Amino acid sequence: MFIILFLVIHLIGNLQLLMNDGGEAFNRYAHFMSHNVIIEVISFGLYFFILLHAVQGIAFALKNRKARGEVRYTKNYQGNKKFAATNMALLGSLILFFIILHMKDFWWKYKYAGQVPDGNLYNAVAASFSQWWIVAFYLFSMVVLFFHLSHGFYSAFRTLGVHNKKYTSILRFLGLAYSIIVCLGFAIIPIVFYFQHN
Repeated sequence: MFIILFLVIHLIGNLQLLMNDGGEAFNRYAHFMSHNVIIEVISFGLYFFILLHAVQGIAFALKNRKARGEVRYTKNYQGNKKFAATNMALLGSLILFFIILHMKDFWWKYKYAGQVPDGNLYNAVAASFSQWWIVAFYLFSMVVLFFHLSHGFYSAFRTLGVHNKKYTSILRFLGLAYSIIVCLGFAIIPIVFYFQHN
């Protein structure tokens, strides 16, 4: 739930990249987010929860595989299981890979490596998103994130005990709507930058 909420806040901040002000609003936002003590504490909490989520997901996948043993079904009896539900470990691993590269490309260079001239993160984003392969990688990652979130949103509420016929369809709809809005919001940014700078 913490990660779901974070994605909304992160998207709102990143959408400032699309403001027609030469990056002033986004650079102020980036400076505030990386120099406020409270935000930094929350950020390290977020990193911990992301790693914990990844470790738990991998452990859960391994536990399921061990429970099945070496026996394989002669036919595929997945029934109504969706792609996302049956591939959460793979999707999560791809997202973790994306997060590591994303943080290295922006956060680490800006905060610690001193590789962002004059602290102008907007220009660094524009330079990255002017390259087609980086844009393609981000768009692919947003598709992966969509599938992971569309199942994960519903599963989070189910884990909390919100699971009955009355709420299931509503939660599935909300999860789908949330996943579409968040992933499209993030995907629009590299697309706009690519066409603006090429």
